[in-house]
Amino acid sequence: MKNTIIYPGTFDPITNGHVDIIVRATKLFDRVVVAIAASTNKKPFFTLKKRVELAKKVLSEHQKVEVMGFDNLLIEFAKKQGASAILRGLRAVADFDFEFQLAGMNRKLDPTIETLFMAPSEETRVISSSLVREIAELGGNVSSFVHPVVVKALKK
Repeated sequence: MKNTIIYPGTFDPITNGHVDIIVRATKLFDRVVVAIAASTNKKPFFTLKKRVELAKKVLSEHQKVEVMGFDNLLIEFAKKQGASAILRGLRAVADFDFEFQLAGMNRKLDPTIETLFMAPSEETRVISSSLVREIAELGGNVSSFVHPVVVKALKK
């Protein structure tokens, strides 16, 4: 039986901060599923298909990682994948309130699936997808925040 964790998010786009957390999670779990949410209410910059494609390219060398899109309830997706836990990254204290509420709601929906929080590394703490998109839209250099494949996609 594989020990599986789900790392959900919009990954619009996937950043070096996401990759940092994913790679560190592979040291703790047999299988890390990067679950890319359709999140139509957020009006993502990239389509779900493109976000999945970019994440697969960025994470291709990590054998314990699988990338999948989903458009249903996270807890249902986690159960379908046989996950024992959901992974959430916390960049700042401000993230905690919202994440704490989500974790509580998910626990109510299925008490067998735990939520684990991981702090980003010092080097990636300030990176957020929304800031990366904004910098790219204004013509700034985002190459230190995202994989070269993502830089290329943002330039298009």
